Parts: sequence; C-alpha cells; structure tokens
Amino acid sequence: MRVAVALSGGVDSAVTAARVVEAGHEAMGVHLLLGAGSVPETRDARAVADAVGIRLVVWDLRDRFEDRVLDYFTTSYAAGRTPNPCLRCNREVKFRGLLSRGIAEGFDAVATGHYARLEPAPDGSIGLHRAANTRKDQSYVLGVLSQDDLRHCLFPLGTVTTKDEVREEAERRGLPVAHKPDSTDICFVTEGGAAEFLAGRLADRQGDIVDARGTVLGTHHGIQHFTVGQRKGLGLRRPADDGKPRYVTALDAATNTVHVGQGRELLVGQVDVEDLSDTGTALGPHWRGLVQFRAHGRAVPARLEEADGQLRVHFAEPVSGVAPGQFIVFYDADRVRGAAEIVASHAPGPSMVPEHE
Repeated sequence: MRVAVALSGGVDSAVTAARVVEAGHEAMGVHLLLGAGSVPETRDARAVADAVGIRLVVWDLRDRFEDRVLDYFTTSYAAGRTPNPCLRCNREVKFRGLLSRGIAEGFDAVATGHYARLEPAPDGSIGLHRAANTRKDQSYVLGVLSQDDLRHCLFPLGTVTTKDEVREEAERRGLPVAHKPDSTDICFVTEGGAAEFLAGRLADRQGDIVDARGTVLGTHHGIQHFTVGQRKGLGLRRPADDGKPRYVTALDAATNTVHVGQGRELLVGQVDVEDLSDTGTALGPHWRGLVQFRAHGRAVPARLEEADGQLRVHFAEPVSGVAPGQFIVFYDADRVRGAAEIVASHAPGPSMVPEHE
C-alpha cells in the first residue's frame, strides 16, 4: 500500500515509520504543523525520515488547529466546561487533515504511533480495540473516529506491550529519537498549565465562590481558572464547618460563580450527552456496556437511553469528577463503540450512594 506516516518527531511515530517501511509499504512521512514551538519537532521528524529512508513533507494545519482546537479550548473554559482538546483535535484536525488530504493525494492509508488495535469484526467492519499496552492505551482519544476513518488507518504499535520495547527497538534501528522524552498529553499547554495558556486569551473577571447554601466564601478572578473536582488553589480563608476539604462542584458561566462543596457532591449518577458518533454500527437507545470519561480513567458499567429527544447515560455506580465538556467513550469489552460530549451531569439517586457517603 501507499502509506502516509504521521511523524510527530517522537519515538512512537519513528518506530511506526520503520515498521511500515519494513512491511514493504511505499511510505512517505507527513509532519503536521499545528502550533507555535514546532521547529524542534519538525527537525526531529526530518531526522527520523532520513534514518528510515523516506521522504518527508510538512503540512501546515495551524489555521485549522487554531480554529477547531484552540478556540474550542478557550470558549469551553469561558463557558465553565471541561474540554478535551485531544479528541477534538483527532476528529477535526489530525485525522481529518491526514485522511482527507492523504486519500486525495493517492494514499491508501495513514499510519500513526497511537497505541490501539484494529481487528476485523464478524460483520465485516473494522473494530477499534484497546492496545496490548494498557498503561499507554490511547483508544479513548480515538473514540471519535468513524468506520470510514478506521478503514484507512494503521496503528503498528497496538500489539506492543511496553514502552521500553518501543525505545529498545528505536535504539536497535538507530533512530535518532530513541531516548527522547514523551510529550505532554496536551501539546499546546506548557509547564504553566491551562491557566498560563488562557491568560492571553481570556480576561479575568471577578466573581463569587459560594457553598451549597449560597453563602459567599470568597472571590475569584475568573471561572477559567477552575475545573470541577479541583481542591487546591481555591484561596478560601474560611474553613468548612466539618473541617473537611472543599472541592469545586460546579461552574456557572452565566453568573460567573464558582460553587464548592464536599467530595460527595461530586458524585454523578447520570449524564446527558450530545453529538453521539459511532466507530461502526450505531449505538442503540438501549445499549449497555462500559464507558470511560478520561484518557486513562477507569471504565465503568453503564447504559444508554433516549427520552424526549435527549440521550442520557446511566452509570451502574456513582462516579466522581465528571463535568460538562468532557467526552464519554463507549466500549463493548475492549472494543470502542463510539463517543459523545457530556452536556449536563446529575447527582445519583439515593439508592446508588453507599451509606458511608
């Protein structure tokens, strides 16, 4: 096949390229320019392409990345939501950009260094499954891909069991990035975190921090500085009556209010979702299986239902730290079935909450 290999400049994509070439495919390296600070990564990608003997082209997707990912990230925080830019980027930029342009230029498939497996299903579809390396598994962030996308994807690292195995292979092959450190989860967020990134995009706006009774406990400089489940950095001088730590339980963009409470107030029993997509056959309104709402979070049993035009996911047990803006990814065992965006969360019913809570 003619394969476009996404070369990020890291060790995973380097070994991916080497494996594609070794498998006998006609390969070309593609480096995506997505944001500022790309020069070192481009240099490393070029060095890898030279090492494996393939041509490298650079596709400039910075405008699309700004529009589809950075603006989304900024407006989500301004609205009090918790965004997941990696899924958004995979759906709107990386794979859309790679696949659409790659296929238009005559390539049969694109290969990336993601840790996930593709397997044929009995119905003739291509199943997206968790990687053999469960610690590095990236099937969650690929949950937004469609069946048509998956038919043009290759994930050569899906069966690798450890990251050490990848680095050892890179060293054995003489790849120049064999010992390069792993990149951060969010490529455009530096050591200063999301707050530093947002500082130049969202102006501070003072508001109140209130408890469940509506009592004002302090003030803040903007809801973009907080996320649901946050415990540290609240700046509250008044301790809770029971002495227990407080957490951010909700963010109200309309009133510019940060709500805080006890840990049990973070428990969620159901979430409303929208923009449901599937990786194969559509998820029915009575689907049951596992769901995950963080890249490396724990999967929990859940069911999907539709009522009055609203899709709602019911968890089999209370979960914590779920917030509007996050993506929820659906699994049948280790196969990814689809993804959706959380738009609202609801407290669990009394029967779901253990007595000690």
